[in-house]
Amino acid sequence: MKVFDSEKIRNIAVVGHGDTGKTTLVSAFLYTSGEVNRLGKVEDGTTVTDYDEDEIERKITINTSLAYCQWKDYKINLLDTPGYRAFIFDAKSSMPAVETALVVVDAVSGVEVQTELVWSFAEEFNVPRIVVINKLDRDNASFKRTVDSLQGTLAREIVPVQLPIGEEKEFQGIIDLITNKALYYELDGKGIPKEKDIPADMQDEVAARREDLIEMIAESDDSLMEKFFEEGTLSDEDLLAGMAKSIKAGTFYPAFCTAASRNAGIATLLNAITSLCPNPLERVAVTGVNASGEDTEINVVPNGKPLAFVFKTLADPFAGRISLIKSLAGTIKSDSTLRNLGKRADERLGSLQAFQGKSHEALSEINTGDICGVLKLKETVTGDTLSDEKEGTLFKPVEYPVPSISFAIEPATRGDEDKIGQSVTRIMEEDPSLQFRRDPQTKEFILAGSGQLHIEVSVGKLKRKYGVEVLLKPPKVPYRETITGVADVQGRHKKQSGGHGQFGDCRIRMEPAERSAGFQFVDEIFGGAIPRQYIPAVEKGIIETAERGYLAGFPVVDFKVTLYDGSYHDVDSSEMAFKIAGGVAFKKGMEQAKPVLLEPTMNVEIYAPEENAGDIMGDLNSRRGRIQGMDVKGNTQVVRAQVPMAEMLNYDSSLTSMTGGRGSFQMELSHYDIVPAHLTEKIIEKAKQEAEEESK
Repeated sequence: MKVFDSEKIRNIAVVGHGDTGKTTLVSAFLYTSGEVNRLGKVEDGTTVTDYDEDEIERKITINTSLAYCQWKDYKINLLDTPGYRAFIFDAKSSMPAVETALVVVDAVSGVEVQTELVWSFAEEFNVPRIVVINKLDRDNASFKRTVDSLQGTLAREIVPVQLPIGEEKEFQGIIDLITNKALYYELDGKGIPKEKDIPADMQDEVAARREDLIEMIAESDDSLMEKFFEEGTLSDEDLLAGMAKSIKAGTFYPAFCTAASRNAGIATLLNAITSLCPNPLERVAVTGVNASGEDTEINVVPNGKPLAFVFKTLADPFAGRISLIKSLAGTIKSDSTLRNLGKRADERLGSLQAFQGKSHEALSEINTGDICGVLKLKETVTGDTLSDEKEGTLFKPVEYPVPSISFAIEPATRGDEDKIGQSVTRIMEEDPSLQFRRDPQTKEFILAGSGQLHIEVSVGKLKRKYGVEVLLKPPKVPYRETITGVADVQGRHKKQSGGHGQFGDCRIRMEPAERSAGFQFVDEIFGGAIPRQYIPAVEKGIIETAERGYLAGFPVVDFKVTLYDGSYHDVDSSEMAFKIAGGVAFKKGMEQAKPVLLEPTMNVEIYAPEENAGDIMGDLNSRRGRIQGMDVKGNTQVVRAQVPMAEMLNYDSSLTSMTGGRGSFQMELSHYDIVPAHLTEKIIEKAKQEAEEESK
């Protein structure tokens, strides 16, 4: 495949809410540019970028996929990203790899929850944006309503550079305000426009909007302003140059019109990408981390030693690990060796690959700013930096939010038990937003992600790719126990048998400690009532007994024990005897110290349309939640609350039902609270039943 100069490369992340037509748009790009010989359709499972079995079956994008097309003498790298909340953070990880985010909006729905989220991703990484108003041929499509939604929610600087000719079933084509031409389409999928006169009933609107566009661009540049005052207008060349400069500066976001499923407006959009979007050498610096751990800038350098970072990893059970890399400096060649700076390990790159969905073609090299795939790197994963130097600044990996939902997973068969850890690790290489751990209290394997669908898809991958079948179930709530009163007790262990006996005697005071203080042990033994060598054994006996719980088998926390007296026997006393005595004292103390259960309470943030706010707050109240505050971001209501973890185990499906799938949430542990008395007995009874079943 041809090697492209940096100036002739355009890197585009296609982002937006789910079902806005992103994958269909990418298919139209590939078809119009001649990369494929048919217009792929999501409903038929024939698109290049949605090739995973789950994607084809569910008809949604789950993983970011790389494709490319050649348009005129340019190479356009396309990252087709997910739009559903459960997978949306894959779109975030694509931002450092591109110079432009192409934000796709449904002309029927306008700005939606995830539209705002991907827009914020682009802002976070200073990525220029262009907007595509898609599905203008659908029932209830409205160009004006969508533009109002974009300007009111995202940015006033979103300005149409095209107008649709007709809407819904009357959609016929577009008017390009840049070239001042009307393009009509047969809507047969061929995408070949016919240039005609601008409709008479639209001429005044077109003239006014073009004039507004010219004035806006003229105001962004002093030299263009001078030309505008001298000539009363701008040439097409000056208009394009001014628009490109404003897009790069993030002061202007052009909005284009398409009906991607009909292949309408695609060629003009490709022209705009090549003429308006910045090339890799015009990219603002990427954030890096220096040797001191401080944030710094990594600038794009065309003539320098090779430097690249991995922005996406694909795990294939047959091809192995596939790393998608973005070059930041120099020329990277096939069969070269680069240093993984973070892992301090050399990696032989082998053959570089240009990926077209799941298929790929060998490359001899790539220039600065290009994107390619590399097969079977041994140490390198997403976020790693590859360099020709031994030391240097590291690319700063993308940060992901705390997963909002967790499931306990257990092997379906004994044979799967040994394979779980390794297989889940492979899945997590592909999807860093997943978390996997073993809960030290409940002993369960916990898989956490962005939503129930996220977890279900990940479990499906485990079975399909690695032959590991697991069962999902709600995780056990990690309750704890504590005390609310004080106790003064004696723990005495005496056992006589043939030979040496066992004797240990201790007196302790137990009292509550502050929440999250854990266990505190104070030694107030004076005068040798207990020899020094036996005091740690008393503490150990208390700790081990507290771990096994008192009310329901949950660990006892946040209490203070003061050891103040005791006695011993010269022959029969031992560390074991005092350890047992400590445990006896603890149990007696729990009887007197008014024990209670503690439950984890979560900080929860819920994002949903404004019209659902009332239902959400009512539901949270029914879950013993406490509302902490509310914010409005565009059309999205953000509700912050503290809710017991036990009440949030099924929240994902409830929120989906309340909001029609438009809501999302995230949560993290805040603190532990005392369980209300009317629930305590139920929890204790359930815990005892589970313990009995496990002992059988």
